[in-house]
Amino acid sequence: MQTMHLDRRQALKAIGLVAGGVVLNSACTQRVQRSVSGSTVGVSNHIRHLVPVNVAADREIRTVVGLRPFRPSGFVVRAESLGEKLLVHNYGHGGGGVTLSWGTAFLAAELVRESGKAGPVAVIGCGVIGLATARTLQRRGFDVTIYAKDMPPETTSNIAGASWSPTSVIDEDHRTAAWDAQFERAARFAHRSWQLLAGDEYAVRWREQYTLSDQDFGPNWDHEMLHDLFPASRNLDPSENPFPAKVVHVENTMFIEPSIYLNTLVRDFYIFGGRIRRIMFATPSQLATLSEPIIVNCTGLGARELFGDRELMPIKGQLTVLLPQPEVDYAMVGMGLYMFPRRDGIILGGTFERGVETMEPNPEAKQRILAGHQRIFGGMR
Repeated sequence: MQTMHLDRRQALKAIGLVAGGVVLNSACTQRVQRSVSGSTVGVSNHIRHLVPVNVAADREIRTVVGLRPFRPSGFVVRAESLGEKLLVHNYGHGGGGVTLSWGTAFLAAELVRESGKAGPVAVIGCGVIGLATARTLQRRGFDVTIYAKDMPPETTSNIAGASWSPTSVIDEDHRTAAWDAQFERAARFAHRSWQLLAGDEYAVRWREQYTLSDQDFGPNWDHEMLHDLFPASRNLDPSENPFPAKVVHVENTMFIEPSIYLNTLVRDFYIFGGRIRRIMFATPSQLATLSEPIIVNCTGLGARELFGDRELMPIKGQLTVLLPQPEVDYAMVGMGLYMFPRRDGIILGGTFERGVETMEPNPEAKQRILAGHQRIFGGMR
C-alpha cells in the first residue's frame, strides 16, 4: 500500500487525533543540551546521533483504539441554566483534549466564578478534561464530586498519544474571531500549566519532535498563532538531516504519559477531598436530581447523546505500541505517521478515521503503520 505524504499541518493534525525495522547506524543531527532530567533546554552547534526505532512485528506489546470527540466548529465552553442549577459545558476537544485540558478547565472555572453561584460542584466525566476541571475548581475552594461511567485506566484519555499539540480541534473554515480568542487563551494557559508539571511525578517531558515532509512546509494558523510556544524551532540543513525525507523541521514540545499522569491526577483529587461516584446519566433531567447546585459537563463524546449535540462526531485513532527503547529520546511525525517514545513503550500511530465508531483494531491500518515506520527508520542515515 502506498504511504500518503502529509504536509506539516496534516502531520500535526494526525497527532492530535490519536484515540492516538532494523536498527541501523545512528544518524547525525544537531546536538541539544539537556538538564539532569533529560529535558531539552537549548540547542548548540554540535552534532548528535539519533537512534532509529527497532520496528519489528515481534516487538509489539499492544494495539489500541480510541475515539476522539470532534466538533467541526470547535470545542464548547459555555454556561446555561438547568432548572435552578448552573450548567457549564466543557467538551468536544477533538484531538486536543490532553493539550488544552488545563486551559479549558480554567475557562470553565471562570464561568462558574462569573455566575456568582456558590456551593459544591458536580463534574461529569473522569477523563483528562474532567480531572483537570475538578482540580482547577478545588484550587478555587470548591467542594467537588466527580460522577462518571469510567475511570482511569478505562477512559479514552488513557490511550491518547498525548503530545502538546493544539491542533485538530476545529475545521478551519468554521473559525471565528471569538473562537480564536478563546482558543489562544486556553492554549497559552494550558501550556504554562503543563510546564509547571514537567518531571517524573506527572510524567511530563520536553522532547525534540522532528516533522518530515517531501515538500516545503506551508503555514498553519495554529502554529503561527502560538509559534513562541515551540522553542528552538527550525528546519534542518540537508547535511544534518538523518531521515529519508526532503524537508525536516525540528521543534521542542512536551509529551505526557497518560497512564502515569491520570493516576497522579486522581491521587491529587482525592488528597484534596474529592469524591468519585461511578454512574452513567442518560438525560439532563437525571443530572437535575443531583444535590450540587453547579454542574460541569466534561463528558466528551457522551455529550452527543446526553445533551443532543449532533455536531459531535468520533474520530477513530489506532496506536500500536512496541517494547520500550530508552535510547530513543526524540519524536517523529510525517509521511502520514508518528512515533512517540515513552517509558511504557514506543507509540506508533498514523490513522485518521472521521466518523468511524468501531473500537475494533484495523489489521490493515496496523500493517500500514508498521511498514511505514520500518521504511522511515530503516532509511535513516
